[in-house]
Amino acid sequence: MIHVCSLARLHATVEATGAQHIVTLLKHTDRVERPRSVAPANHLILGMDDITVPTDGYTIPCDEHVTALITFVRGWERATPLVLHCYAGISRSTAGAYIAACALNPRRDEWAIARALRSASATATPNSRLVALADRVLGRDGRMVAAIDAIGRGEIAYEADPFRLDLE
Repeated sequence: MIHVCSLARLHATVEATGAQHIVTLLKHTDRVERPRSVAPANHLILGMDDITVPTDGYTIPCDEHVTALITFVRGWERATPLVLHCYAGISRSTAGAYIAACALNPRRDEWAIARALRSASATATPNSRLVALADRVLGRDGRMVAAIDAIGRGEIAYEADPFRLDLE
């Protein structure tokens, strides 16, 4: 299963879940201290800002980020949980969790995954650029984007509560 949290709750979430794999979606990766229980090879760091259009001085999510994420989650053996986190646990990490669930379940309906995401987190507001890039890479023909658009913006919060997204 997949767990999503903020940077502030990373260590507690890894400890509580027994996760052995982490995905960091955060520009300032110097703020991230990998939990000792997670091997360096099991920690994917994707340095990006939470933006959807190019902005001077910021790193926009790109194809390379999405491809690296998909490759990493497809290599995850699923024996222990996977934790995805960003700064607040609201946008980049929820997009990452949605992308992971779609990549690992190519026959599962995008709407079902999006509804499960919303049920798990009232604050989830997946980064639309990450979702659109993944939609194209995974050949989902706009269905990932449409499903996320349908669940709408999540409740406004400074930091999300950690949550679990089941893969099935």
